[in-house]
Amino acid sequence: NETLAGMQEALGGTPRFHAQVVSSTVEGMLAEARQLNELPYDMVVKVPATEIGLAAIKLMKKEGIQVLATAIYSAQQGFLAALCGADYLAPYVNRIDAMNGNGVEVVADLQLLLDQNQLPAKILAASFKNTQQAMDVMKLGIEAITLPTDVAAQMFAHPAVKPAVEQFDKDWKETFGDKLSFES
Repeated sequence: NETLAGMQEALGGTPRFHAQVVSSTVEGMLAEARQLNELPYDMVVKVPATEIGLAAIKLMKKEGIQVLATAIYSAQQGFLAALCGADYLAPYVNRIDAMNGNGVEVVADLQLLLDQNQLPAKILAASFKNTQQAMDVMKLGIEAITLPTDVAAQMFAHPAVKPAVEQFDKDWKETFGDKLSFES
């Protein structure tokens, strides 16, 4: 609770927090979800999309608890989680690729299943190793992704950016000296 309070203060406003259950039974997951839901924050409970997790998600949704189904490795698995009422679905893009699958294709198939069946679940794609995976998922129109900081930083790391900014600064100083843009 102290960690969440500190994060809310640092972020400001009313951030949405996602917290994973760690119990391995339906009853345990539900009890944890209730406790998380009682916290004075905008909480989403993360539940693995296993057989036990899906049973727990159904019960959580009966109580109005927001749920993110995690550890999704196939479109079928994500679809089942959506049918059980999960609000968000987290397919693990790079982990699927690492198992000789196609993570982007799984995300595309899952979005197609959601659209065709008019299910309200939203995909929150996760597990990215590089910017290409992230771009391929974003091009699908997926509403949200979660990126590790190193992959997010790579999005700004094009080698042409720094020289372009330096050239602009040089041209500006030659033309306007030390004046700021609103002073010119």
